[in-house]
Amino acid sequence: MRILITGSNGQLGNEIRVLAENYPEYEFIYTDIDELDISEPNKVEDFFSANRPEAIINCAAYTAVDKAESDKHLAYLINTTAVENLCKAACQIDALMVHISTDYVFDGKYWSPYVENDPTNPQSVYGRSKLAGEEAVWKYARKGLIIRTSWLYSAFGNNFVKTMIKYGTEREELNVVSDQIGTPTYARDLAKAILDIIPNALEMEGSSLYHYSNEGVASWYDFADMIIKFSGINCIVKPIQTKDYPVHAVRPCFSVLNKAKIKETFNITIPNWRESVKDCIQRLKQQPN
Repeated sequence: MRILITGSNGQLGNEIRVLAENYPEYEFIYTDIDELDISEPNKVEDFFSANRPEAIINCAAYTAVDKAESDKHLAYLINTTAVENLCKAACQIDALMVHISTDYVFDGKYWSPYVENDPTNPQSVYGRSKLAGEEAVWKYARKGLIIRTSWLYSAFGNNFVKTMIKYGTEREELNVVSDQIGTPTYARDLAKAILDIIPNALEMEGSSLYHYSNEGVASWYDFADMIIKFSGINCIVKPIQTKDYPVHAVRPCFSVLNKAKIKETFNITIPNWRESVKDCIQRLKQQPN
């Protein structure tokens, strides 16, 4: 099976690269903007016609949540328009479109883990552009798989884990928001889940939506505290409230995702977020500086 990975230099794309050797039945085509500009519909169509992937995993995304508030055009170009281009081209060759979305499509005002059909109400440009990307899959993909995830991190790229390790080694104290509740998600776990479920997803008709994050619940403070402890850093993590850490974009105060549907449909197990954070940090320690 030939699988196209867009945005392959990001967190999720790089984790797929690492796991690829465990999936000899797949032939991977890795692209980022230098190989394929997914915002250009003609280039996407030509690439698909020439390479004819059976599945596309769209790892490309504009994820600078605060910057998106003033960079709306680029956020929508990558998170919405590019998704439309991919879906239309995938439809022409009857390929599966796997698209990664976000918990930020919710407003965070429910206090029960969100299921897939709960009402969406994004509060930021980032969240609205990602929701519009979901809508593009529903509208244009013949076979689509939308996976919402949350608080993504990995051993690659810039993310919360690396930021906390950096600041933790430079400072005696860290102040981290404790009243935003969700679940950290290890991109390696998400990548494995996607690669495992693709064969079954190919046999399904139409498009479908699933939630995936690691198991468990945490605040950003809990997340940071665990990172510092697992890293063996001598730094105190202190909880603060959202109002004491002003940012440009509104975040949902509660965005825990209910994973029952994806677990039952594809018979997968999901690791607890603490164990996955520990694994990520161990891998970071093994990397050369």
